[in-house]
Amino acid sequence: CALPILKNVLRALIHPNWDWILTFTGTSVPKLMLETIAIGWLGTILGAILAIPFAFLSSRNITGNMVSYGGSALTTMIRTFPVLVLGLMFVKTVGLGPFAGVLTIGVSSIGMITKLYVESIEDIDKGILDALDASGASTLQKIRYGIIPQLSANFISTAIYRFEINVRNATVLGLVGAGGIGFTLLQALGNNRWSDAAACLWGIIVVVLIIEYISTTLRNKISRGE
Repeated sequence: CALPILKNVLRALIHPNWDWILTFTGTSVPKLMLETIAIGWLGTILGAILAIPFAFLSSRNITGNMVSYGGSALTTMIRTFPVLVLGLMFVKTVGLGPFAGVLTIGVSSIGMITKLYVESIEDIDKGILDALDASGASTLQKIRYGIIPQLSANFISTAIYRFEINVRNATVLGLVGAGGIGFTLLQALGNNRWSDAAACLWGIIVVVLIIEYISTTLRNKISRGE
């Protein structure tokens, strides 16, 4: 029954395994959370880069209605894959470990980041594009000189926001062997080691709150142009 497990975990949160929290060796919480953050960070960078061509391909004001529809359909298909399913696929492909987690986070990020990128691209100042069209600029030149300068702040803000989500996703990838703290948390719960599970949960809670605060602060500064 889930209720006794919940009671045990809540009770253990008051008395977690401090040895796991205060050390940086073996399967300690700080080491596992650092690995989790690294997976989220590298996966976000990968996803943010891969999303750029998908976003331009899916933008009506860049490629037209027919091509943009195909790009949108492709990114929608990517978004339908749950992160754990992608994790299992990459674990089977490249093996257990953080590398599979980075690939999982990167690919799972493409759909959402692309969608937000497209919204920014389709809201750009069309006057600049018209001027470049009149001068005979190619599509690549329009992107380089008319679009990217208008989009860099929004793109960075989107990547930061996605990083928040990816750190949370990375905490569960360990369940399928893709690195991070999830596998250790699952083992602790499965073996009724409630104080160990509580230590893992405290690590996740504290890190997610810190990242959310930093992310919100950075995105507010970017939106104000600071």
